[in-house]
Amino acid sequence: MNLTNTSRYAIRILSFMAIQEKKLVSAKFLVEKLNISDKYLRSLMTLLAKRGLIHSIQGRDGGYEINKPLNELYLIEIIKAVESIDKYLGCVLGFPECSDENPCALHHKWMPIKEETFLFMSKTTLENIVKDRSILKF
Repeated sequence: MNLTNTSRYAIRILSFMAIQEKKLVSAKFLVEKLNISDKYLRSLMTLLAKRGLIHSIQGRDGGYEINKPLNELYLIEIIKAVESIDKYLGCVLGFPECSDENPCALHHKWMPIKEETFLFMSKTTLENIVKDRSILKF
């Protein structure tokens, strides 16, 4: 299972922000360093801010900063801030009526993977992601 570009970019943005020496990071700096279009980055920043994961400080020396301790910012929160989590936890074939009572052909095979995915997203923090900076490719 792959994350969408939207979720990948949101995680990359927050990971990059987390390893910066300065707390405040400008959108221009993020665009340059992460090679994300300005419009797309700003729309993601708006979504992350609306969910309280970051906040912006206006003014000449302003920018964005992460609004929570890294060990309290979970992967599932980041993904939920920018898109629906249902695509990762719903029916693998996309059937809205798929359930334990009315399973699709892959339902029982997908259930353990779905549960493991949810557990991973719920227990992995931004701190876990940025702990080993040598694996980050910025």
